[in-house]
Amino acid sequence: MDRINLCLAHMSGNEMQYIQEAFDTNWVVPLGPNVNAFEEDLEDFVNENGALDKKVVALSAGTAAIHLGLIMLGVGKGDEVICQSFTFAASANPIMYQGATPVFVDSEPSTYNMDPQLLEEAIKDRIAKTGRKPKAIIPVYLYGMPARIDEIMEIARRYEIPVLEDAAEGFGSKYKGQICGTFGDYGVMSFNGNKLITTSGGGALICPNEETKKHVMFYATQAREAYPYYQHEQIGYNYRMSNICAGIGRGQMTIVGEHIEHHRWVHDYYKKKLRGYDDIVLQSAPERYMESNYWLSTIRFEDNKHTIDGKLLPLIERLSKMGIETRPLWKPMHLQPVYKDAPAYVNGVSEHLFSCGLCLPSGPYVGEREINYIVQSIVDNL
Repeated sequence: MDRINLCLAHMSGNEMQYIQEAFDTNWVVPLGPNVNAFEEDLEDFVNENGALDKKVVALSAGTAAIHLGLIMLGVGKGDEVICQSFTFAASANPIMYQGATPVFVDSEPSTYNMDPQLLEEAIKDRIAKTGRKPKAIIPVYLYGMPARIDEIMEIARRYEIPVLEDAAEGFGSKYKGQICGTFGDYGVMSFNGNKLITTSGGGALICPNEETKKHVMFYATQAREAYPYYQHEQIGYNYRMSNICAGIGRGQMTIVGEHIEHHRWVHDYYKKKLRGYDDIVLQSAPERYMESNYWLSTIRFEDNKHTIDGKLLPLIERLSKMGIETRPLWKPMHLQPVYKDAPAYVNGVSEHLFSCGLCLPSGPYVGEREINYIVQSIVDNL
């Protein structure tokens, strides 16, 4: 059997048409018809045919989207931003770009995402200690799972703190029928090579209206003022997506529904094959109104043996030798050496999940044969 990877890109067959158009018209720069059309496709997708009226800016990376979202929310030197601890570093690093301080909040056990109760405790404590509210809140949709965003938004509104949703892993996931990334002031999408759809590298920022979209585009194109020569009155960034990458994205959007359905099928088949193994818990949506895209299916071991300091890493190594790529769940940000001095409000949930959790192959080339082999290999090596 060929090596089974976590999540590889899968081309629709339509991408080359749009890429060729870019070459034929010499639009190979970070602007162009493909960029505009890809943004329109994304707007149709997140707005679900007119249910909302969000705008989208296509960018060079999801990290760039987080950075520009923070800029749009006025985050600057000396500010504090609440960020989910159980996430990839790209959720937190742009806070540091702005000279602000991340304040990490732990997860609740049912979704693995930000704990609303702990969020409010953190807000109260930061106000008591600093005399100021945090400037923004960054919840994450980890592995595609919706957060308890209703509760998070209610707290954010009550304290009048804007929300920047990191939906980099949650493309197409829904909460009560609404696309994740469209609840807060801004939302982030990622199209990295291993994401649900890809543009090779890239991301996007979901904006509340046309005015804010234009402002984001201004910052993303080096903050060039409207003069016949190059004039810059603010610091800008080279963050726009290339017309070639956007062409890949246009092709990917033609099969996005199939991608989401496949990832959900993979999760359901893992669930079927893991029945009866009480010590292996598959992450699943805790509520019917939480529609995860299941970007990656994840398991945790409850036997107290397969931990990061015990048998988990040797298991990962053995599976790799058998041609199966797996990896631990994210190491929480509050445990990362680079953030050792950052304030953190923890309850042990993310540390436990990191200790005993495993990401399983979930991409477009994973079918019944592969899942049967993966599950049997895990069971045989316990």
